[in-house]
Amino acid sequence: MAQNMTDYQQEKENFQWNVPEYFNFAEHIIDKWAEEPDKLAMLWVDEDDHEIRRTFKDFSQRSKQLANILTHKGIKAGDVVILIMPRYIEWWETFLACLRVGAIVSPGTVQLTVKDLAYRIETAAAAAIITDQRTAEKIDEIKEELSTVKVKMVVENPREGWLHYQTELQQYPEDFKSIKTRSDEPAILFFTSGTTGNPKMTLHTHSSYPYAHKVTGKYWLDLIPEDLHWNLSDTGWGKAAWSSLFGPWHMGAALFVHHETRFKTKRCLEILQKYPITTLCGAPTNYRMLVLEDLTQYKFPSLRSCTGAGEPLNPEVINTWQEATGITIRDGYGQTETVLVIGNFPCVPVRPGSMGKPAPGFEVEVIDDAGNILPPGKEGDIAIKIRPERPAGLFKEYWQEPERTQNCFRGNWYITGDRAVKDEDGYFWFVGRSDDVILAAGYRIGPFEVESTLIEHPAVAESAVVSSPDELRGEIVKAFVVLTEGYQPSPQLVKELQDYVKSVTAPYKYPREIEFVDSLPKTVSGKIRRVQLREMEWAKKGKKS
Repeated sequence: MAQNMTDYQQEKENFQWNVPEYFNFAEHIIDKWAEEPDKLAMLWVDEDDHEIRRTFKDFSQRSKQLANILTHKGIKAGDVVILIMPRYIEWWETFLACLRVGAIVSPGTVQLTVKDLAYRIETAAAAAIITDQRTAEKIDEIKEELSTVKVKMVVENPREGWLHYQTELQQYPEDFKSIKTRSDEPAILFFTSGTTGNPKMTLHTHSSYPYAHKVTGKYWLDLIPEDLHWNLSDTGWGKAAWSSLFGPWHMGAALFVHHETRFKTKRCLEILQKYPITTLCGAPTNYRMLVLEDLTQYKFPSLRSCTGAGEPLNPEVINTWQEATGITIRDGYGQTETVLVIGNFPCVPVRPGSMGKPAPGFEVEVIDDAGNILPPGKEGDIAIKIRPERPAGLFKEYWQEPERTQNCFRGNWYITGDRAVKDEDGYFWFVGRSDDVILAAGYRIGPFEVESTLIEHPAVAESAVVSSPDELRGEIVKAFVVLTEGYQPSPQLVKELQDYVKSVTAPYKYPREIEFVDSLPKTVSGKIRRVQLREMEWAKKGKKS
């Protein structure tokens, strides 16, 4: 079994970033692995079991061809390229090509609406759009916001008014000298949802994501060149860059990619059984769905490591998966703004429900409003130390929003916006987003603890806990619950669940209101959108959250 870190403390103490002055992931990493001409980079499978195998040499050559196209069509260093498509192989080729020419890649999900697309194109002053047919149809409805766009390219079938990816590629050479990009130059622009207003534009440099994700790939994903790594996330959000691109390919691991329209639990388990997948990475929602299946019916002969990220994973789910597979899911924590900063690493004992310990290269603490480090057991803000040395794996800025950027920093610290408690042994325990914490009759209640308790009850498949306005207590705990098969909503079940939470956690934390729902609103990355539920709840009662 691979293990890139055997002594956590020693690795933490000896770690140095050593960021080079110039770095280009496509040239320095992909082209390096491409020197082994037969080295597998990707095993791609669609819903009909069609398989395509691609080597690092394939990705090197095809991304160079696309880089030639982009350069010939006038795309230059610093231009923004909107990249939106499902799990097509062209997504990876395009990402690498943009890095080669020094363009700024701005990935997005295929679920974006016409309005979303117009906002992104106009706000980022996009110079190019490379996308799938479905998104191209939406963009063709946009007129005024396309004034900056020089290149529109579509994959799959030819489309009027668009360059056709496959046709164009055949006309350009496989030789391209990558632009010499400085490590501190812009490389990626993520649009990330806030709790209010329009999405923030999170800008990363060549060092803050493409280079720094070697920490993610080496220490947390724990990958080696012989691995076949499957990340379940969509291409439209930061987690794909984490676990479907930079982390694995830094380590020379091959990617397993399943092109599917939606996640299906039985299909996922069948794939794990059929293919030699060694490492799996998914959102907590994926694992919560998987453990509802009869796992005794499946065997995963090649699987050795499982990781989860996006939001904390409930201890009950970790235990169920471990009992069925013998593998402990290792939770990891980071943001669109960062690489992996806290995690459960293979050489460190997992404490189910804990976020783990800070990753090598990061000094992370729980601090108070004045920037003081809090003692163990005290709740505060999760903060990353940026002075005297700013870690490589931290975003450059919220693009074009200096005030919003400045508000993320407090003295020598970057404030993540998440709350936690650190225990005596240095493990971090998630409490909630700063704006998710519920204040009920003077008590501070983190939604995750209540959700973790509810999911232990056999009737509960998923839950989301938010604040609800209350005249007496200010706020109360309200739970939205998705039931498992065979259970029906009833007042008796409400009381049973309330009593169960009271018996497991402090009584003041129990949900005074429970609403049964068919599904929970989620982001494309699978995170539960508590903010949406909370805003609906407060609006329903004529209040402002």
